[in-house]
Amino acid sequence: MVDDVWTVALTVGGYLLLMIWVGAAAARRSWTPEGFYLAGRALGPVVLTATLVATILGASSTLGMAGLGYSEGLTGAWWLLSGSLGLLVLSVFFAEKVRGAACYTLPELLGERYDPRVRSAASALVLVSWVGIIAAQIVAAGKLLGVLFGPWQEIFMVASAVVFVGYTALGGQRSIVKTDTVQILILLLGLLVVGWRALHLAGPEILAGQSFPTSDGRGGVDVAILVLLVGSTYIAGPDIYSRLFSAKDPKTARRSALAAALLLVPLAFIITGIGITARTLFPEIGPEEALPVLMAETLSPLAMGIAAAALLSALISSADTTLLTATSIFSLDLFRRARPESSDRTMMIVSRGGTVLIGAVALLSALRLPEIIATLLSAYTVFAGGLIVPLVAGFWREKLRLTSDGALAALIGGGGTALLFGAKMPLLGMAASAFILFFVSWLSPQSRRDIRG
Repeated sequence: MVDDVWTVALTVGGYLLLMIWVGAAAARRSWTPEGFYLAGRALGPVVLTATLVATILGASSTLGMAGLGYSEGLTGAWWLLSGSLGLLVLSVFFAEKVRGAACYTLPELLGERYDPRVRSAASALVLVSWVGIIAAQIVAAGKLLGVLFGPWQEIFMVASAVVFVGYTALGGQRSIVKTDTVQILILLLGLLVVGWRALHLAGPEILAGQSFPTSDGRGGVDVAILVLLVGSTYIAGPDIYSRLFSAKDPKTARRSALAAALLLVPLAFIITGIGITARTLFPEIGPEEALPVLMAETLSPLAMGIAAAALLSALISSADTTLLTATSIFSLDLFRRARPESSDRTMMIVSRGGTVLIGAVALLSALRLPEIIATLLSAYTVFAGGLIVPLVAGFWREKLRLTSDGALAALIGGGGTALLFGAKMPLLGMAASAFILFFVSWLSPQSRRDIRG
């Protein structure tokens, strides 16, 4: 806990109030489903790039990456560099196709490529796993503020959740992209403040002896596995696709994905470098405590307030996008398909109510049922193992002679393989998904007509 707690508290409190104000102001134009979920499909390259980067820089890319730098050195940067490579592939090969599909959600895109069964299975899987990701961001926010202000993590978790659930329910995508634009500027400022101070104390020579691109702790095979596993989730991430669907045109989607990929490269080394310096200055702490302890022990109260707001912005900017992604799937892929006659007014009520409901479930999981979070997050492993191959291959479905039965079998078989064996063989799920997709598809008669919906 810091000495001048009031200066830090006022800075962080001011940041949270600013986010509420920015989000509420943007909500005035979100009165239709397209405005609520996709910001009217009008995002330009600067705003789209900013919100993509803000979405990506969550708990794993800040607290987790600094922890990797603390524990293994500069090769920890491969976590975010893998994402950068995935975004690069997305930009070159898929971004224009994704935006050109004019869908609202990733499961809807899968449904168009295959059939309603695949859409429903993908919807259920993403919805469950995304609740776990929201809960994980809430827990991370509580731990961060707990380091700074004392052992009231539950109160901090509730406060953080109320802020991002509130402005997301009010304005949807419009509120998120506006707050993300502010948050990424705060985040960059905070990382520069912490990075400069840490490097000043530890000395720039601390980075000179670091091994890269491989090290004793992470060899070439380990790097390749990380690039394939993490990078693939950036090629087919529901939260990233929600951004591309919001672009004003396909070229903007492609250019913004490319710009975000390039911006992640220096950020990967900055965040990892912060973790490396923390290990030199505080060798007795846990790896994921590197960023908050470095802030609490080395910065002035005002600088620490800025850094705390920056790190909190990273967590919140990922949580709000994940929340809206889950809400869109709940409302559009599940509710609207069950009630296709629903008016826009009804859909807006369901959307805002669904946002609050999903946010509350995630908060409850974070507060009282932490063991459930691990179970929910395991569904993300199933998502990666089961959905990525059918989704990517689906862009060339006719040429590859893929069927809906093959896609559904790949989702279930690849996801189940990832769930059972992913801890020891992280790529086995995707390999099984690919094999099942082509095997089942090519066994099906070519004359078979896929169900469309």
